[in-house]
Amino acid sequence: MTKKNNFTRREFLEISGLGATGLLLTQTAISQPPVKSKKMLLYIGTYTSTGKSEGIYVHEFDSETGKLTPIQIVKNVLEPSFLTIRKDRKFLYAVNELLEYEGKKSGSVSAFSIDQKTGNLQFLNKQSSLGDAPCFITTSENGKFALIANYLGGNVSVYPIEKDGNLGASVSLVQHSGTGPNKDRQEAAHAHSITLSPDNHFAYACDLGIDKIMIYRFDHNTGKLTPNENQAFYQTKGGAGPRHFSFHPNGKFAFVINELDLTITALAFDEKLGILKEIQTVPTLPVGASRAGASCADIHVSPNGKFLYGSNRGHNSIVSYQIDEKTGSLKYLEHISTQGKKPRNFSIDPSRKFLLVANQDSDNIVVFRIDEQTGKLQSNGNIANVPVPVCLKFMPAF
Repeated sequence: MTKKNNFTRREFLEISGLGATGLLLTQTAISQPPVKSKKMLLYIGTYTSTGKSEGIYVHEFDSETGKLTPIQIVKNVLEPSFLTIRKDRKFLYAVNELLEYEGKKSGSVSAFSIDQKTGNLQFLNKQSSLGDAPCFITTSENGKFALIANYLGGNVSVYPIEKDGNLGASVSLVQHSGTGPNKDRQEAAHAHSITLSPDNHFAYACDLGIDKIMIYRFDHNTGKLTPNENQAFYQTKGGAGPRHFSFHPNGKFAFVINELDLTITALAFDEKLGILKEIQTVPTLPVGASRAGASCADIHVSPNGKFLYGSNRGHNSIVSYQIDEKTGSLKYLEHISTQGKKPRNFSIDPSRKFLLVANQDSDNIVVFRIDEQTGKLQSNGNIANVPVPVCLKFMPAF
């Protein structure tokens, strides 16, 4: 692995991406049952500027054994660092985490159709992300819009999805502003994710640079984002650096992982007003562990609502907490090594049996079995070698 992969996103992009151009029903708050299909497809986002990765990697996942088998590489896609799959499984969207697109200070976002027999991807079109270094993308529940967070651009943007899956021009762009106490990482706004509430009425944009979770009303008919009049933002602790955000299946709680101060905050969520209120903040590292070179990345609630998981880069671990489903408070369970370096995104497969971790700096994806009763993780020995994996998205096979 090259040394530049040890830098922050900003350093990584400034060194490796300058001058690059691109190539090519309302959700309920009730947990859905696990998918019973044995075969899954796993789409893997990567960084291509390292010279190792060729684009988006597609593997078949056996939900009985936890084995991963490579089936396709979608080449000539630059920096497809974060992916999302529309609910109907017909289309996949990827941000292209670039600093320049068509001569302007921006990244881009690419649309792909999913072959309904093989799962293979076919490029459709792309749009400017309207901000450099886009790092997160999701789609609305009704499948009409894609929402993007631009890290260096410090803004969030919304794109209509046309009937054929192509992305239209942006219909909403909101610029963040401000700074934080960490002079190296918080010199400006850095939108890191945008997450829709279970009913799709609100959008929550974690901004690492300004220590805020910006709260917007989301119009799922027009795609427009407007500040939530009840609470325009949730203010985290200074220097926390909020990164990713996850709702509890019961719709009463949400959780944010803070990249810079290595914490997780449990929040009470008012679904009618969109308001967030702190319940508890807990550490992501063990007591006495070194914080040198450590930072948080991803966070997910188990589909059954009982457990919470977060990834630690540098410490190279997954931290697990048990969730009190009545109060939203967290009780520590364990830390487990990710058996690789710099864990980024991780994902729980649709069968709920396994948790897979993308280790960016060791070029591997490690499979862990989840104990349904205790929430604890155990490696089952299955490891896939994939260059610079940073995002994992599952889809049941056809």
